[in-house]
Amino acid sequence: MNNSFDLTKILRPHILTLAPYSSARDEYTGHVGIFLDANENPYGSVTGENYNRYPDPYQAEIKQKLSPIKQVSPDRIFLGNGSDEPIDLLTRATCTPGHDHVIILPPTYGMYEVSASIHDVKIDKVSLTNDYQIDTEAVLNAVTPQTKIIWICSPNNPTGNVMQYDAIQTILENFSGLVVVDEAYIDFTDEPSWIQHLDKYPNLVVLQTFSKAWGLAGIRVGMCFASPELIRILNKIKPPYNISLPAQQALLEGLNGIEKKDKMVADILEQRDVLAEKLQSLPIVVKIHPTDANFLLVQFEDAKGVMDYLIRETIIVRDRSRVHLCEGCLRITIGTKEENEVLIESLKKFQPQNVIV
Repeated sequence: MNNSFDLTKILRPHILTLAPYSSARDEYTGHVGIFLDANENPYGSVTGENYNRYPDPYQAEIKQKLSPIKQVSPDRIFLGNGSDEPIDLLTRATCTPGHDHVIILPPTYGMYEVSASIHDVKIDKVSLTNDYQIDTEAVLNAVTPQTKIIWICSPNNPTGNVMQYDAIQTILENFSGLVVVDEAYIDFTDEPSWIQHLDKYPNLVVLQTFSKAWGLAGIRVGMCFASPELIRILNKIKPPYNISLPAQQALLEGLNGIEKKDKMVADILEQRDVLAEKLQSLPIVVKIHPTDANFLLVQFEDAKGVMDYLIRETIIVRDRSRVHLCEGCLRITIGTKEENEVLIESLKKFQPQNVIV
């Protein structure tokens, strides 16, 4: 338990007294009536779908449906336009431009740094260890009175590994700001979610997404789990209708597909093992890093050459070779069995002369 955490002390002072925008759906939450309050088109939409009405600004039906799935009360759930929206909102709510700091742990997901840079927030970087784990002592030593957020990605992107439980726990218990654990890839590991510790740590925030295991990247919906007090702040400062009606409808349908999601995850994990084994047998591969995600971080003898070659073969992977501690590495998402076989067959044909100079 962290008894030193006080949400009011880490929020920007004006946020506490900010009067949020009051939308038409805030003032009347019913579903039946003659709606003449929001200047909507009464005749429908040009698509033939019923998109002429504004959606629920707080996605209550979705949160009620999601609550038992995640085993967390609806008042601890915030839904955003991807996970990038809560990343941005958390930064804006806590960090005064030109004054406050956040800590990131490279190599890590790039949006933490981008969001901080947009808002003129100082970024303190504490490198992961050579085996991609948290240097807890270095992180806590980097904390200043101006540090508002420590961002932890677990399983980590781009390395794929889960961060050690004890390291995250130590940071939670010894830091009086927000500790955000980004679990975008949590469905691909056997490790439990940090959601189960929300009651114990008031400074804990957990991010998840529907873009990976659920196969809903196109509708752009991310999840943020935190204390009810912080969720109220996020709802206060978010845009009025941040999740569109088509996205809400698709998500309500998607939440009925847990068995399908689990089957897709099982298939991805099976293919991950197969692909890793086949890649390891190739002489051009130096190392495959351990992973708990739906991708492999693979070190090649000639990463740039392989990358250029694969692009010519219209096989698109992610070049991470210029990222700190990922030198010589490409990040390869696990595809279908057929896609992975095409990748392997192409890599078998790779020769150094294929490199574009």
